[in-house]
Amino acid sequence: METAATDLTFRDATEADVDALVALIESAYRGEASRAGWTTEADILEGQRTDPEGVRAVVEAPDSRLLTVERGGAIVACCQLEHRGDHAYFGMFAVSPALQGAGLGRTIIAEAERTARRTWGVRAMHMTVISAREDLIAWYERRGYRRTGQMSPFPYGDERFGVPLRPDLEFELLVKELAD
Repeated sequence: METAATDLTFRDATEADVDALVALIESAYRGEASRAGWTTEADILEGQRTDPEGVRAVVEAPDSRLLTVERGGAIVACCQLEHRGDHAYFGMFAVSPALQGAGLGRTIIAEAERTARRTWGVRAMHMTVISAREDLIAWYERRGYRRTGQMSPFPYGDERFGVPLRPDLEFELLVKELAD
């Protein structure tokens, strides 16, 4: 099932959006509600995915945008874009579990790439994904991202990022060259 992009509104998040964005991100990744979608991390992590302070930091950072996606006045998705020199970092990507699997994510990531090129003139997008999330990595590969094999450690012991249910979690850097 395809989703029409014409009924979506893209805008930068504001302080007033913080609580709704935290709820969205949590629903997409943690707990029973996340199991309605395919992006759940509930089998590998418990606890929170983010908190109001983490979202607020992205909203307020000078070289960062939290792109907020609305449909019918309701926030249905978001993603972080951060300018990091010659590339942009893509993170905090969440789509409402009830809307996953309908092409919305594909539309949002394409808009995020256009926004990063237009705003900062970058030629590449970087992201980190938990390497155990093979299904998610495969989805990004279908969008043109490539695995680099460059790993960074999961922040074990820092419950702001969740409580790991397994000892082998790490992040892999994925990169996509952005065309004009």
